[in-house]
Amino acid sequence: MRLSITTPLRTVVQADGVIAVRAEDETGLFGIEHGHAALLTVLVPSIVSWRDEAGLHHAAVRGGLLTLRGDHVEIATREAVVSDDLDQLQPEVVRSFRSAQQEEERSASHAARLEAEAVRRITQALRPNAQVRRLGSDDG
Repeated sequence: MRLSITTPLRTVVQADGVIAVRAEDETGLFGIEHGHAALLTVLVPSIVSWRDEAGLHHAAVRGGLLTLRGDHVEIATREAVVSDDLDQLQPEVVRSFRSAQQEEERSASHAARLEAEAVRRITQALRPNAQVRRLGSDDG
């Protein structure tokens, strides 16, 4: 089988010769081996593991969508951290996901400021005595 794990910014895993994949959705852990029926499921934040001839590999995913068509398992996720060692994976996941969360909080804060400024300007423009420049006016 082939396994692809992608984020919006990059392909994190592109593996051929995959023997088995283990992932988790709302119903719990499940496994995929060669010959598995087509599948489409939403992953919860969890560890996806796969085995190939070289051994066992892992990727922490921040949720995502798993699609199985034929012998190709595709996972699209917001974020993924890959390691062959689960002990090394945990601190990297915490660091990476925390950084992403902080960036999301900064973006949300910035968006809230922009929205507040837009509301303030609209409110000023709608005041009864507001002077509004109109497009195409002769005074500008």
